[in-house]
Amino acid sequence: MLLRTVEQVRRVFLVIAGFTLLLAGIVMLVTPGPGLVVILLGLSLLAAEFVWARRLMNRLKREGQRVRYAVWRPGKDAPAKEPTESDELTPS
Repeated sequence: MLLRTVEQVRRVFLVIAGFTLLLAGIVMLVTPGPGLVVILLGLSLLAAEFVWARRLMNRLKREGQRVRYAVWRPGKDAPAKEPTESDELTPS
């Protein structure tokens, strides 16, 4: 019985902390602060208990990867290799 009570307390704490962070993040979108980071932290806590939060987190991850790939394509604009000290010391 004690284990069940501890599990229920843990679940209630996760839900309260998740919604608190989610609301604080929404407020931080219009006030100074890391709103998106706090929203993601709140959603990650809520994703442990709610399917809708897990689906939203998965969608945000997919869209973030898509945006990252659209902005920076790996390998396409790779900078040229800068010479190292060993390259400069070898005689030509």
